[in-house]
Amino acid sequence: MSTEDLPKSAQATDNVIPAEVPDHDESDRHPDDAPNVHDQQGVRDVEAAALSWSRLSLILVFLNIFLLYFVNAMQSTILSNLIPYATSDFASHSLLNVIYVVADAMSAAVYVPLSKILDTWGRAEGFALMTVFATLGLILMAASENLSTFCAAYVFYTIGFGGMTFCVDVVTADASKLKNRGLAYAFTSSPYIITAFAGSAASETFYHNNWRWGFGCFAIIFPIVAFPLFFILKANIKKAQKLGKFVPHESGRTWYESIWHYFVEFDIFGVIVFSVGLVVFLLPFDIADDAPNGWSSGYIIAMIVVGLVLLLSFGLFEKFVAPVPLLNYHFLTDRTVLGACLLDATYQVAYYCWDNYFTSYLQVVNDVSVAEAGYISNTFNVVSGVLLFGVGWLMRRTGRFRWLLYIAVPLYIFAQGLMIYFRRPNQSVGYQIMCQVFISIGGSVFIIVQQVAVLAAVDHQHVAAALALLYVIGTIGDAIGAAVSGAIWTNTFPKALEWYLPESAQANFTMIYEDLDTQLSYPVGSETRLAIQHAYGYAQTRMLAAGTGVMALAFVWVLLIKDLNLHKLAQVKGMVF
Repeated sequence: MSTEDLPKSAQATDNVIPAEVPDHDESDRHPDDAPNVHDQQGVRDVEAAALSWSRLSLILVFLNIFLLYFVNAMQSTILSNLIPYATSDFASHSLLNVIYVVADAMSAAVYVPLSKILDTWGRAEGFALMTVFATLGLILMAASENLSTFCAAYVFYTIGFGGMTFCVDVVTADASKLKNRGLAYAFTSSPYIITAFAGSAASETFYHNNWRWGFGCFAIIFPIVAFPLFFILKANIKKAQKLGKFVPHESGRTWYESIWHYFVEFDIFGVIVFSVGLVVFLLPFDIADDAPNGWSSGYIIAMIVVGLVLLLSFGLFEKFVAPVPLLNYHFLTDRTVLGACLLDATYQVAYYCWDNYFTSYLQVVNDVSVAEAGYISNTFNVVSGVLLFGVGWLMRRTGRFRWLLYIAVPLYIFAQGLMIYFRRPNQSVGYQIMCQVFISIGGSVFIIVQQVAVLAAVDHQHVAAALALLYVIGTIGDAIGAAVSGAIWTNTFPKALEWYLPESAQANFTMIYEDLDTQLSYPVGSETRLAIQHAYGYAQTRMLAAGTGVMALAFVWVLLIKDLNLHKLAQVKGMVF
């Protein structure tokens, strides 16, 4: 993710992040009953709100965040089960990863500008903007009639919901002490326990009726659920203003100067170059198999070269030209932030090497329904939803978090290695669930530890920027994992189909490759269905082997993270959890 630099007026005192975390409270440099006047406007606003709101307001904030996560978890569970069928309707099931790569690459470039919006305009304003993006994406996906429209809509959807989750995580950090932050994140993530089952059952209902309504209904529900958080934040800022705790911002700029200021401040040029470069570089790994001459095709080579040149140009522009760089390199000098971000990227690459085709695999190979595939796939959400409370409590009790990674990393690698053996035809679905449980235990530790680690390494002014860096690098990991998955899929699954399919089914090869419904139409036990199952097993074991190999890097990243004591670090003030 990225970080944001401060406005010119504050750079002299606040733009340099110390390599070590100070042992003193923020109250050493400004009164406990007033926001820090040197912080940016959005940070001052939320500090003023926390100093002014009542305990009831704090409770309402967390309840609304819980409800938002509930809706988000429900829609993500339903949509993840429906998207393979949506792409199959466009005869493009094999291009599933293309959609994920494009969306992840675009959203990765948004988190840093969004963190700057949260810090300069305000938490409520950034949250409202992301709500608009998410709603627009849902509407467009429900109405899409071809893959290109669906892909564009999914980009809006991913940016919106990813950005909304980021805004909520920042607000959660604003409203909780460091020692309790693990518990706070566990509470806001707990709705996944419910929606893992409810969402999977609902997705089957939408599938049998009309998958478009699975997207359309949330375009109505989500804005209604999102509005109260915006209202609570704005109402308490107004309350702080009446109580004299609000610090107004005077820019003194004309509208033209404001446009140019934010164009520079948000590094719009860098955002465009980064997102386009990442998309153009990663896409060939998913589409090369469909090119006329494979990897030798001219446009495949050109895309890789152009994407690489754009990414290198982005790095040089950020280092030597950009007035306000997209990435704040000061954060990368902190070993805790760097270690947590690299651990997140490694975990995401390893996970998305195989996950995107998992529900399809379960339905074709293990002959389970859409709902049952959703239940198994969402084992992670159920286990982690419960375990996160335990992880959060252990952090609060011990004040430490690094020691948890010494357990989680080996367990995760062990579980993913087991899946290489069990992700084959003629294996019991129970073994799939067992591996998912082990994966969930390790993954749930990663989720909280990474967030708490980057937040513990910075002060309140840089919370949004540090989280943005984590989100960006993690999302790039998603995109790389999806690209690796797509590359393995397109270079293994169709070849395996050619080997295993009986002569009678060869004429229908393209539809079998591109359409999940066609794959499921062959009776279980038939020669063609067995051939498809063997092709899935051939591809999936190689995806898992790649992911397991990548996870070995996690041992190195854990050693980078400092063993900070959360009990000795103070970051926020006012009425907080």
